[in-house]
Formats: sequence, C-alpha cells, structure tokens
Amino acid sequence: MNSDSITSNENTLRTLRPQQMVRQAAPEPKEAPAGSRIGAMQAQQASGKACPFCGAINDPEAMFCAQCGQPISKTTCPHCGAEIDPDADFCETCHHYIRKDVCSYCGSHLSGGEAYCPECGSPQGGIVCPTCHTLNDFAFCKKCGTALTAEARQMVKELQKNPDYQELLQVVGEFSKLEGALPYNSERDIVREQMNAKLRERVLTLLAKDAGVENPVIPRQESKRMTKEELEEKKAEKIKLLSSILDKLAVPPTQSPVKARNYAMASKPIGVRLAWICNFKHAMHSSPCGCAKPHLGGKWVILGKNNSAEIKDDK
Repeated sequence: MNSDSITSNENTLRTLRPQQMVRQAAPEPKEAPAGSRIGAMQAQQASGKACPFCGAINDPEAMFCAQCGQPISKTTCPHCGAEIDPDADFCETCHHYIRKDVCSYCGSHLSGGEAYCPECGSPQGGIVCPTCHTLNDFAFCKKCGTALTAEARQMVKELQKNPDYQELLQVVGEFSKLEGALPYNSERDIVREQMNAKLRERVLTLLAKDAGVENPVIPRQESKRMTKEELEEKKAEKIKLLSSILDKLAVPPTQSPVKARNYAMASKPIGVRLAWICNFKHAMHSSPCGCAKPHLGGKWVILGKNNSAEIKDDK
C-alpha cells in the first residue's frame, strides 16, 4: 500500500463522526422473528388499552378512544354504584340523572354547585309536572309529556310548523277515531242498523210533509261502522302511515343527550300509545327519559290500544 492511499484513508476516518464509525463497524440489523413481533405487540397492548371498536391502543386511564372517540371504559353511578358508560347521563338502574356539570333541562354547562341553571333558570332538584304531579329531571314530563320549561314549549311551537309533524297529528286523529270505533259483531247488528236507517228516513219524511213539503228529499246518512276485519285493515293502514312519518321525525345521532331527549319528547304526538326504541341497545322504553344514551338516536313506534306488555323499559 503506497503512502497516498494511507493518507486518503486517514483523512476519511478523521472526517467521520464517532456515531458514523460505529454504524459502519456494526453489522446490518436483522428482521425480528414473527414471534418476537407478536410479543412486542402484546407488551404494547398490556401497557395500554385496546379500543373494542377500532382496535387502537390508548392510555390505560383513557375513557374514550383517541382514534375513533368511542367510550372504552366504564364508570359507576354516584347514586347506586351500577356500572355505566362514561358518556351516559342517566342511570337505567336507579333512574337518576347523574351529570352535575350539564343542565338536564337545556344542556348548558354547570360548575356543579348551582341550585338553578344560569342559562334556563330550571331548578336542579327537579320540576313537578303541573298536569300529573310527577317529579322530573328533564324538560318534558316523563309520564304525560307536558313541556315543563320555556325552551321546551318553544320547541313544541317550532315543531308544529313542520309539515311532517302536521301530517302526523292529522293521521293520529284519524287513528284515534278508529281505535274508538265500534265494529259489527254479527249480521244482526247490520240488519238492525239498516232498520234504524229506514226508520230515520220515514220519520224525517213525515215531519217534512207536516211542514208542507210534498216530496221531501231526505239525505242518506252514511254509516261509519264496519266489520272487525275492515276495521283492523284500516287501522293497519294508519299504523303503517304513522310509522313512516315517525321514521322521518326520528332522532339522529347527536352530541348532546339533553338536546336529543328534548327533541324526541317534543315530537311525541298525543292521542296514540307509543314507545321509544333507542339505538343504544335497541331497548323499548316508555320514553327517551328512561334511556341512558338518547344521543345515539332512536324513534317512536306505535303500540296500539291495550298493548303495554310490549314496553320493556329498564325498571
């Protein structure tokens, strides 16, 4: 080896940093075996919390997934100790509203010690319904549906301008009449009604002639009675129409359980028996006031007359 090449090598070594010299001397890293990679992943999962929805690894103390935002931990009810989801504002075990930092009537933020909401003025100890005298934690009475706050009453007024809601009220009225209709029980009922119609026409004709009308025209009175089969068929048609309208007014998923609960109660029509099916666990509640997570969405469904056995509220 000549002196020129030695001098060149020495210059090269002098220009290299110590870290570069170590990397040059060290052998190329080999890919870790599959078993060791799985072990490393398991170790990572052991040090964190895997989201059941998307699989992302979160901090052990995380309540919600940093990737998809879904709740990944459970908390306990401050009243009864039951296990509940962290985004639930109502305990379905003891039926208490559990959020101290959110007004249950309007959804405004609270510091936790207020006796009245600074936004809507509602008492945090509950409102007694003036109609049925039920104590309520929400803006609508959970028993009779009466609007209990100014915001709730305004919401009802605004909803009454909705064409779908107007159609809903009309169809509910028609369905209520069918619910109260008396069908024919036998052929004898049909014959008796025909005889009554003829008797009515004869009496009105005689009265008209006594009043000086020679050839009176007596308008025929259409009977609204029908057979049981016809009545059930008409009721089924109205229920189908009601269900389609209620689907249009269904509560979409939203961020606020309070707003979702208020909208659902405001859209509930009077005059027909309904139940609330939530998207949380597809349970059938008497109203969204009994649902822990109404902000996941839900809708009203028709129950019909004397059908309370279908309501499976969490009680």
